[in-house]
Amino acid sequence: MDAGSPETWRWIWLVAMVTFGIGEMAVAGSFFLAPFAAGAGVAAVLAFAGVAVGIEWAAFLAVSVAAFVALRPVAKRLDAEGPALGIGSHRQLGQRARVIEAIGGEHDHGTVLLDREHWRAESQTGQSIPVDAVVVVVEVRGTRVIVAPLDPSPTPLDTPPAQGDTP
Repeated sequence: MDAGSPETWRWIWLVAMVTFGIGEMAVAGSFFLAPFAAGAGVAAVLAFAGVAVGIEWAAFLAVSVAAFVALRPVAKRLDAEGPALGIGSHRQLGQRARVIEAIGGEHDHGTVLLDREHWRAESQTGQSIPVDAVVVVVEVRGTRVIVAPLDPSPTPLDTPPAQGDTP
């Protein structure tokens, strides 16, 4: 098969369309390869209709650019919405948990019981949170949750000693 023959370009465009389509499905939420799949699809239709290869290329480029421009606002809007709550670890946001291993200072981790699951936890404010305190999940970072106490008043570990007491 000659690379310049119309017969070859029919299959090149079809393979390109399928490859771009599969690539788009593999790359979550980008809408980057879909325009090229559309352009290759139009070029494949033109190739099977017997149109010259130069016109196929022009159609591929024109359709790809037009589809890219048309899909860009949609992609930006979908990206701005962020991950859907209730899916994956983001379902934990706003949930209450009970501290089962005290959460120390700014860099110390503790453990919380969240829906029968043990999660490594950090304090959002850096303050210590004692065992059995009720907290709310404000952020999920990988396999840890960032929590804030429901009662923002100082915990017993953070309360300064009264006058006359020795620390």
